[in-house]
Amino acid sequence: MYREVGVSAVFGVIFLLLFIPLQAYLGKKTSVLRLKTALRTDERVRLMNEIIQGIQVIKMYAWEKPFGKLVEKARIKELKVIRYVSYIRGILLSFIIFSTRVSVFISLVAFALLGNVVTAEKAFVITSYYNILRQTMTIFFPQGIAQLAETLVSIKRIEKYMLYDETDIGRDDVPDDRTSENSSNDKVPNSTQSTITKGSIEDMKYIDSHESLADVGKGNGIVNPVGITIKELVAKWDPLVAENTLQDVSLQIKQATLMAIIGPVGAGKSSLIQAILGELPSSSGAIDVNGVVSYASQEPWLFSGSIRQNILFGQPMEKRRYREVVKRCALEKDFSLFANGDKTIVGERGQSLSGGQKARISLARAVYRQAAIYLLDDPLSAVDTHVGRHLFDQCMRNFLRGKVVILVTHQLQYLQHADQIVILDKGRILDVGTYESLKESGLDFAKMLRESKEDGKMEEEETRSRSGSKTYQRRISETSLESLDQTHDTPVQTEEGRKEGSVGIGMYKKYFQASGGFCAVYWMMLFCVTAQLCASAGDYFLTYWVNKEEQRNVQELMARMSNDTVDVRVNATTGEDFFGKILKFVGASEEYNNYVDIYIFTALTIATVFITLSRSFIFFNLAVRAAKVLHNAMYTGVTKASMFFFNTNPSGRILNRFSKDMGQVDEFLPTVMIDVIQIFLSLAGIIVVVAVVNYWLLIPTVVIGIIFYFLRDFYLITSRSVKRIEATTRSPIYSHLGASLTGLSTIRAFRTQRILVKEFDSLQDLNSSAFYVFISTSRAFGFWLDVFCVIYIAIVTLSFFLMGDAYGGNVGLAITQAIGMTGMVQWGMRQSAELENTMTAVERVVEYQTVDPEGQLEATGDKKPPPSWPEEGKVTFDRLSLRYFPTKGADAVLRELEFEIKPREKIGIVGRTGAGKSSLINALFRLSYNEGCIIIDARDTGSMGLHDLRKKISIIPQEPVLFSGSMRYNLDPFDEYADEKLWKALEDVKLKSVIQDLPSGLQSKISEGGSNFSVGQRQLVCLARALLRENKILVMDEATANVDPQTDNLIQATIRQMFADCTVLTIAHRLNTVMDSDRVLVMDAGKAVEFAPPFELLTGISGSGIFEGMLKETGKGTYEQLLEVARKNYETIHQSNV
Repeated sequence: MYREVGVSAVFGVIFLLLFIPLQAYLGKKTSVLRLKTALRTDERVRLMNEIIQGIQVIKMYAWEKPFGKLVEKARIKELKVIRYVSYIRGILLSFIIFSTRVSVFISLVAFALLGNVVTAEKAFVITSYYNILRQTMTIFFPQGIAQLAETLVSIKRIEKYMLYDETDIGRDDVPDDRTSENSSNDKVPNSTQSTITKGSIEDMKYIDSHESLADVGKGNGIVNPVGITIKELVAKWDPLVAENTLQDVSLQIKQATLMAIIGPVGAGKSSLIQAILGELPSSSGAIDVNGVVSYASQEPWLFSGSIRQNILFGQPMEKRRYREVVKRCALEKDFSLFANGDKTIVGERGQSLSGGQKARISLARAVYRQAAIYLLDDPLSAVDTHVGRHLFDQCMRNFLRGKVVILVTHQLQYLQHADQIVILDKGRILDVGTYESLKESGLDFAKMLRESKEDGKMEEEETRSRSGSKTYQRRISETSLESLDQTHDTPVQTEEGRKEGSVGIGMYKKYFQASGGFCAVYWMMLFCVTAQLCASAGDYFLTYWVNKEEQRNVQELMARMSNDTVDVRVNATTGEDFFGKILKFVGASEEYNNYVDIYIFTALTIATVFITLSRSFIFFNLAVRAAKVLHNAMYTGVTKASMFFFNTNPSGRILNRFSKDMGQVDEFLPTVMIDVIQIFLSLAGIIVVVAVVNYWLLIPTVVIGIIFYFLRDFYLITSRSVKRIEATTRSPIYSHLGASLTGLSTIRAFRTQRILVKEFDSLQDLNSSAFYVFISTSRAFGFWLDVFCVIYIAIVTLSFFLMGDAYGGNVGLAITQAIGMTGMVQWGMRQSAELENTMTAVERVVEYQTVDPEGQLEATGDKKPPPSWPEEGKVTFDRLSLRYFPTKGADAVLRELEFEIKPREKIGIVGRTGAGKSSLINALFRLSYNEGCIIIDARDTGSMGLHDLRKKISIIPQEPVLFSGSMRYNLDPFDEYADEKLWKALEDVKLKSVIQDLPSGLQSKISEGGSNFSVGQRQLVCLARALLRENKILVMDEATANVDPQTDNLIQATIRQMFADCTVLTIAHRLNTVMDSDRVLVMDAGKAVEFAPPFELLTGISGSGIFEGMLKETGKGTYEQLLEVARKNYETIHQSNV
């Protein structure tokens, strides 16, 4: 350029160089903002994950709106940063349009002001050079900076994660259980001797788990006996907290010992199990674990797969042992109820199981593994009386005889069969001994035994999945254990739906409507078109200027040679020029015209800069608004969806829409869309300019346009489908990660990390393959576009040779525009296709906006009940049936229920696992599909709004769900009650002292899922919520399943006192809690088989003997004791009625 225009070239290059520090600054700013965006996106997605996991509790509490405000608040913070990032992107994209034009303008104006003549040769050589620089300095360079910034942010986030402290569990060697699949005699290196001290773990030593325990150590150099030794262990979950979780714990557990660990809620029972597993870090002391460890968690964890896969969990299939384990864990009857037996698919919310079924499958997994040490964390709390006795006698005492069995339990009636009993309280061991020695001691043990009125009561079907997944379908039609011999017809898990064909104009309309409607889009497009008009006018004015200078030079040359008239053709050519007519009209002199040319060129360049920047700001504002509206609409659609939707869609699939798809709509889609608009307007400008110069060029332009259209159409057929496949193959990765994190302690205890990693790799490879195919098709598309662009340039160039007579300015303009078109057409076509592909994210987001809602939240007119409703609490079930599937022909879980609950009556609801007890609660809250009606105080609940109904019924749900945030927010998200009332509720449920010990009291932070509280404590928080609502109807769905008997008795007394004037429905987890009920409803196979006062059912006055049989299974002493309780309560009620 210096050779062509001299020092004038320097001015334009300096201008471009000045952009480098600006672009660097913007790139650095992008890096900072990108990190903020990632953090705020993480916060929103984490919140959405909690909402999805706890959606049933949120619906029953009618908390959709307060959680919606939380999500909206998090979303506003996220969009605030995204808006700034979008502005920076808009500025960088604007540089593409005006930076080279400004550089050309500076160089040419400087060249003219220095007294030189701007010729076609000079002007379009400079333009060509700057177009080359434009690719690198205004497109690739800023893109490189932005992508480098985002890459650095990602690397820093990965680095932060990688630098977290790692657990020592299984670090030295994670055995691969799959190596023993071919032979039951293969030696599996899965027995460990480990010493866990502060920050270290000794090398693992392995024994053959298939040898008898008596032979352990023979011939392999290991002489340590099987067992566990704990010496002065001090441990805590949070190193910043002063109080220790476990304090000075010392235990010696020898081979062939059944040890029971008991204690009140929050005593540290589960923490002791976690310490043995190595999950709880120790501050001092040591734990020696000698032998293979197997583990059943307190909250049953199942991964997405068949029941058989969940039980085997990577272990080799041994049919004889498998059959025996299924029998000992009381799963035979359950398998006979499933259509596909043990091949029935379970998962987060597919064909779901009851809590008791989950607990027994989790126990079966632990028992199936051939181990020396079995850690069983309260597995009996989720099963009924008969099944509980079977599990304890047949599984723990019989099948696991000779093993080390550590059983955490609240079922004190089984303690007399334990070899050792450990009493824990506040992380300390109060005493260790046999049943007889402790009974004779002066500790609270004897008092606990006396206060435990039932001798054999256990929970029925407590669902306590840490992932928060709910269970609905209690029965799913069926085969038996004969399916063990079948190797085919395994049911396929429901796959995510994937649309086909083009996205459609309707999806673009939805996006633009979300951005502000037709008016806002009209103004945005007006600015886009105006910006392009200014840019094209500047390009064309440059041609006019060059032609004018060329004409003036010809005139001067001709005048000097012959003083003759200039060629008429030349005069006519420029005289008819648009800009020439304007100057001729104003009658400006030739010298003045030169300055006017510069002024016009300057005005067009400045207008291009400002209008282009304004266009970018307007567009990205609309894009952020569209993202906000689409996200809010999707949240509303999801939270209003029926529970069937959450049953049939794993949380990972739903989160995929809120994370990856929403991220595409937030950041990637606006960039692609403005790029497409900018490129196609530029192409339109180029076509117009080329057509003005030579209208014959419209012919090849139209032809190549048609070719490009069909190329793009052909490409989109493949790329669009591949993009959708990539999106759907991403969802299982989220689900797998979520499930793995939820069951991490179980996975580590079973040393099956490699199996889970292999499955993750398989899922990731599938997703990566789809993404690679998508990238490959994009590159192939770009190659063929380039080929046809080169052909088009050749046609344009040759056309001027064939024409012969044309001005240099016109030729230069046409060729430079065509050359500039090359990369632009390729990029534009690819971006237009990418826009179509990215719009699939909008399509997926909109799809969740239109999910079938469960019903109207708030009723209007006569259907809306008065604020005082219900005043009495009378509940009538009128021919009620319930199904969990929306199709009319689906099997009913509840069948033709017809009974009446009187005002202020206390009803106990009992029945075996799968009888339909929790389904009855679902029907009351309209969580499923009801037929018939439920009438409360003369109002049909089916005709009122869901919130109108749910706000008036207090619920203590099966799942003790807490949400991250403060304790106060968990109790009172609407901020309706004073602190004094909250403290009173906590005091009534015996949690006041626990909350007072927290650093900030009511404002103390709750971890995600309430993980910093025990399961029992979480249930007590749910009870406190019910106390605060003061409704006339209270439903307790196994509300005290995870608390010790002493706490249970205190809570029952509190409920009797606080809800004396309320109708109370109690699903029994211990039969003693329903013996003082006014009446007991016995459920079986979805029907109400008995409904009468407990004394009448026990004495044969009413009923068919089912309830009496359940009570007799608890033992003679307990039966007589509870019969006396029922008799006294019956007489009291009878006398009061008289």
